[in-house]
Amino acid sequence: MLRTHTCGELRISDVNKTVSLTGWVQRTRDKGSLLWIDLRDRYGITQLFLEEGKTDASVLTAARGIGREFVLKVQGIVVERISKNDKLATGDIEIKITSIEILNSSKVPPFTIEENTDGGDDLRMKYRYLDLRRNSVRENLMLRHKMAQQTRIYLDGLNFIEVETPVLIKSTPEGARDFVVPSRMNPGEFYALPQSPQTFKQLLMVSGFDRYYQIVKCFRDEDLRADRQPEFTQIDCEMAFITQEDILHTFEGLVRHLFKHVKGIDMPSVPHMTYADAMNFYGSDKPDTRFEMKFKELTSVAQGKGFPVFDGAELVAGICATGCAEYTRKQLDELTEFVKKPQIGAKGLVYVQCKSDGTFKSSVDKFYSADDLKKWASHFDAQPGDLLLILSGEKAKTQKALGELRLKMGDLLGLRDKNKFSALWVVDFPLLEWNEETNLPTGQAGRWHAMHHPFTSPKPGDLSLLDSDPGKVRANAYDMVINGTEVGGGSIRIHDRATQQLMFTKLGFSDEEAKKQFGFLMDAFEFGAPPHGGIAFGFDRLCSLFGGADSIRDFIAFPKNNSGRDMMIDTPSTISQEQLKELSISVNDLKK
Repeated sequence: MLRTHTCGELRISDVNKTVSLTGWVQRTRDKGSLLWIDLRDRYGITQLFLEEGKTDASVLTAARGIGREFVLKVQGIVVERISKNDKLATGDIEIKITSIEILNSSKVPPFTIEENTDGGDDLRMKYRYLDLRRNSVRENLMLRHKMAQQTRIYLDGLNFIEVETPVLIKSTPEGARDFVVPSRMNPGEFYALPQSPQTFKQLLMVSGFDRYYQIVKCFRDEDLRADRQPEFTQIDCEMAFITQEDILHTFEGLVRHLFKHVKGIDMPSVPHMTYADAMNFYGSDKPDTRFEMKFKELTSVAQGKGFPVFDGAELVAGICATGCAEYTRKQLDELTEFVKKPQIGAKGLVYVQCKSDGTFKSSVDKFYSADDLKKWASHFDAQPGDLLLILSGEKAKTQKALGELRLKMGDLLGLRDKNKFSALWVVDFPLLEWNEETNLPTGQAGRWHAMHHPFTSPKPGDLSLLDSDPGKVRANAYDMVINGTEVGGGSIRIHDRATQQLMFTKLGFSDEEAKKQFGFLMDAFEFGAPPHGGIAFGFDRLCSLFGGADSIRDFIAFPKNNSGRDMMIDTPSTISQEQLKELSISVNDLKK
């Protein structure tokens, strides 16, 4: 090794040792007779110093030609610092330099490589290899490493086997768009990159590998946002001969293990909530349960008083914001404008201020008496000083809008602390959801879609409803939600051909289409497929959650931007005419 120690290793106990260090120059400070250099590697920073008249002149001259991000090898003696720095682990010592070697020079970086950098997102992504030198980004990747390490420790301890599944697979019509790869040896035919290893892990269960996992790269060609990338990583798992409770117990254990060994947090047992309750109380299938503020329905209480907005509504419901009765008209108008945004979708907001003197003031005083408003307050268990915020309209849209308003109030009141964690299992999802905008191959308007995927088993008691009332069939499915973010989801799978064929029929597949797309899986079910189920966790999301960040990008070494572009290597990009010809793709095909 070129070094005897790292730049984060030396302490006061090392005084008088002769050492060799290597690293990058963080900064230099030249005071004329004294010159200091901060040398950085991934382990920390050590201060070097040179003194005119005591340091060899040639060494001092070489040091004065050094700039930021130069790569150095230095030798020297560890001495105690006169002016200590308690912000550095090495802040009690410094290195009195005896020799210095410039291993490589550096251009002036395009942004400062410090915690509070002056580089914007695009610039830092273009020079990602420089951004990765920053402590905060490097620590994010160290967290990711520890998360993967602890995941393997936990699953290995439960006899799971890590198996790699193919990356070049068959394109399927369900779910998000596939990334496709043309085959040179099979002109006109294409592979797809996997959105998940779903069918392969089911086949592994048929094969007798009763406990499988994989930390696997997956791909989806979908619109991007802070918690999405075109390529992402899953903790993908499957188990055979189990029930839903076995899955929930096993993977609640994984999440609690990660919190314990990565964050040092003892997580309590994870409660279960039905999908119906999640929607009725929180307006979301991924509720943030770090704070209460559950919905209260007012439909029967508020209708029949001549207020047409409420009288014509399918649902009237609201939330109680503790201690917010003194909100100003400006603040209330801002909340009204928030719920009227197109992405929220409400037409307006009704408020009731429960004044500290026991009186009430509302935006609907014309229609409701003080006694009416007092009944509302009692319905909400509101106290003097609280604020009621009420929406109305079609049920699903009102629940969604009220859910967004609840999260907004949670932010305004500081109730969504990133250092507090609340986990939840959401269960009993609908198996199918109706989509008016997609058509069957026959041209019939609208069709059923699988809420999770077409391999999810219905609840055994609901199987008969597939023919009579498909919308009421509950799925043997579950999602893990932490702090209002879905971090994992899975289901007990269908494991017999007849039920799988029935599911494909309900989803609008013809027998020929089902056989073409998934015949290999249905054939496998005829060779002794065991009951099985599994789950996949979004590994990038888990890492960002543990790191207290909203975006997953800083927990991925080389991420894409919101347009799916890698700014550093400038891709996607065109390929040569020769490559297109080999793939039997013409330029005219691309123009179309």
